[in-house]
Amino acid sequence: MAMSAQQINGRPPRDQKGPARPPFFVGVFNPLARRLLRGGIPMGPNALLTVRGRTSGVDRTTPVAVVSIDGRRWVIATFGDTNWARNLRAAGKATVTVNRRTESVAARELSTSEAEAFYRDTLTPFVSSIPLGLGRFMLGSLLGAAEMFTDPHAAARHHPVFELRPATSNDSPADAAPRAG
Repeated sequence: MAMSAQQINGRPPRDQKGPARPPFFVGVFNPLARRLLRGGIPMGPNALLTVRGRTSGVDRTTPVAVVSIDGRRWVIATFGDTNWARNLRAAGKATVTVNRRTESVAARELSTSEAEAFYRDTLTPFVSSIPLGLGRFMLGSLLGAAEMFTDPHAAARHHPVFELRPATSNDSPADAAPRAG
């Protein structure tokens, strides 16, 4: 008997209300990754993102991959509009922890057109430069986000992207991020 993508990934249909659900293995991997990252063990581009819950007000911490290119940083909601993405959108700020060092950041969600340009002009060339095709394999096959390379327009609608900037004492970005056309 064939299994549907929803049964395999545990994701609701795209038109269903509520947060997107990541694949089943994330529930196993995230607690382990959280422990390793808290202990200062490097895990590639992964960092801990701590965001205040939009309804509970409780800080929530999740491992995310931080894309760093030419001094700019972004986080991508690889599994769609998940709770951490909704929380970050509502809070507009977070704490990023890498190698036991924390940094307060301001987050700005890219518009759909900015996200489309990001996927096409920034992420695809960056990931394609990773040796042996490992970047494309990880995002496209293992994490199920191939549309980031094959259909940037669809990816921009389904996978929110946030640019992270250092926060100042008043929680605004240290220097305003330029908006893509």
